[in-house]
Amino acid sequence: MTTVPRTADVVIVGGGVMGVSTAYHLARKGCPRVLLLEREPYFGQGSTGACAGGIRHQFSSEVNIRLSIESIRMLERFPEEMGQEIGLNQCGYLFLLTTNEEVAQFRRHVALQHRLGVMTEWLTVDEIARRVPQLNLEGIQGGTFYGRDGLCDPHSVVMGYVQQARRLGATLLTDTPVTAIEVEKGRVVGVRTPAGRVATEHVVIAAGPWSGLVGELAGVSIPVRPLRRQIAVTRPLPWVTRDFPFVIDFHLSLYFHWESGGILTGMSNHTETFGFKTSVDPEWTLVHLEHAVWRLPPLADAELQAQWAGLYEVTPDHNPIIGRVPPVEGLYAVTGFSGHGFMHGPVAGLLVAEEILDGGAHTVDITPLRYERFAEGALWPERHVV
Repeated sequence: MTTVPRTADVVIVGGGVMGVSTAYHLARKGCPRVLLLEREPYFGQGSTGACAGGIRHQFSSEVNIRLSIESIRMLERFPEEMGQEIGLNQCGYLFLLTTNEEVAQFRRHVALQHRLGVMTEWLTVDEIARRVPQLNLEGIQGGTFYGRDGLCDPHSVVMGYVQQARRLGATLLTDTPVTAIEVEKGRVVGVRTPAGRVATEHVVIAAGPWSGLVGELAGVSIPVRPLRRQIAVTRPLPWVTRDFPFVIDFHLSLYFHWESGGILTGMSNHTETFGFKTSVDPEWTLVHLEHAVWRLPPLADAELQAQWAGLYEVTPDHNPIIGRVPPVEGLYAVTGFSGHGFMHGPVAGLLVAEEILDGGAHTVDITPLRYERFAEGALWPERHVV
């Protein structure tokens, strides 16, 4: 039977990439008693385990670009620093743009990326055709490409953090749900689990789509809602090479990338309703694959190998919540990444560790990502959400 320590300096709720990164960075910065509690039998089996594994710099806002710059640097150093290979494949992201509005929007955002040192390229239709000749480019006006974007393996990243956090003295437990967060006089004093109570003054909510439910345990509203997204993977195809870029038809929210010699593809259903739905919707599969074959015609001869559904953790402005949750002293959140969380997991964990141990995050200015923005109406939607 799982046993929990009676006290901890910080308790982290959730064992996906956000939670394990936070545990590692707290331990690395010298926090002596770090405890992570994951309700499932294995780490990284929620949204992290179901994601497409993409990493990119191409965002529309300065804070998200800066998160990517720092996080992808950390992933590039990961094998050397963490002793764990992560299958890093910087094959690039290729955004396909259809409308005049999309082109104008991306021109503004590429200018911002350039100002921050991310040298995204503009591609003509002919240049796209030479780069990915398998695409049907009907309706496409142009695209953007950045070669340091790409893919890596979520499971390997999670396990790298788990192993190193434990080596540094952190305690990470599975099969241990948090059933209550105790709050007295407006501050955190402990958590309860089926294995016992843990006294603590700091709790980090890193529960992805379930963060709203965890927030309720502390009497706090965390504006994160779960939204189903589906993925399909083909068997290996002779024309797919490992340098096939992560292609996104932005207008359709349709994407493709290399996966074990085949193609992984997904398409966002904009009529999907919120809820904890993780079964594959066969009707949407048909819609998705019809569009996928139209945009990438060689898929017509492909054989599906696997399908699954996972959950986005969506906030009203499609931006994360990182840092203190002021209604309760000692409560923190790292959640709500709205589909782009895995790639920001490395730096997000560091920022939470800075918030707790240094008195404030400083590697990246996370002022725009504060919890208080929702009450203040200071919302600014991220535009590059797929």
